[in-house]
Amino acid sequence: MRFFVSFMHKAGFVNIVGNPNVGKSTLMNQLVGERISIATFKAQTTRHRIMGIVNTDDMQIVFSDTPGVLKPNYKLQESMLAFSESALTDADVLLYVTDVVEDPEKNREFLDKVAKMTIPVILLINKIDAVPEEENAKGKKRDANNEWLGKIVLKWHELLPNAEILPISAKNKFGVDILLKRIKELLPDSPPYFDKEQLTDKPARFFVSEIIREKILLYYDKEIPYSVEVRCDSFKEDDKRIHIMATIYVERDSQKGIIIGHQGVAIKKVNTEARKTLEKFFDKSIFLETFVKVDKDWRSNDRELSQFGYNDI
Repeated sequence: MRFFVSFMHKAGFVNIVGNPNVGKSTLMNQLVGERISIATFKAQTTRHRIMGIVNTDDMQIVFSDTPGVLKPNYKLQESMLAFSESALTDADVLLYVTDVVEDPEKNREFLDKVAKMTIPVILLINKIDAVPEEENAKGKKRDANNEWLGKIVLKWHELLPNAEILPISAKNKFGVDILLKRIKELLPDSPPYFDKEQLTDKPARFFVSEIIREKILLYYDKEIPYSVEVRCDSFKEDDKRIHIMATIYVERDSQKGIIIGHQGVAIKKVNTEARKTLEKFFDKSIFLETFVKVDKDWRSNDRELSQFGYNDI
């Protein structure tokens, strides 16, 4: 015998994919309403697949932010690509994010996989407020903008003919409410997959590591941020504060010196800024201790990558 509840409940997985630095993490944070994913101006900021969960009485949307699609040069990037490709296999709705300056032919192999999908695909053209100067110079800004955007939409329609196309600005929340409304319409009828109080699938320690890594991405140049991994070694919480110990791993001794800086000035800045963000995130006083260690060539070592959670697909 089947029982029917008095109202229908919708739930589903909405996965966000696309190339690096097109605004996937910014969009994820806007959709979830919480700061779940790192969002900086640097490419390859997101390394893991991160879930953010939106709950209402009659609906649960499980968003997944994924690393940018790229051609891997070392084992870490192979794991990052695997996270992105896994998002094509379990989605109820797929959000493919691009922007107004990206070459639509970039990473065509991944795009061809998206084109073959039978689930609803929404193509999001992000950063529509970033009109190139040469387009503005052709005439009135609004007319130039519309003509220029129309050309981009037509090109993407050729590549993904079955996708719905929506121009947005994730940074300024333009089009985000329209997108959320459409996602709700496309969700299947289903009971919730997670507890209604749950915001994400990741533990507190994961966000400690990500927030510290975010500061390194912001304050260091060139290869340094991409050679760094952060592990939260200890997370002890009482009524008044949280005591955190974390280790920053680099690949070479020279990188360790750069991270620490002259007389420890650089690492002190990272600690100070990370502590401020952590206090906002956890809404508690934070005592943060960080250490820097060399783990040679960790980005190409399967065992080390597994310990850092990159093989948990």
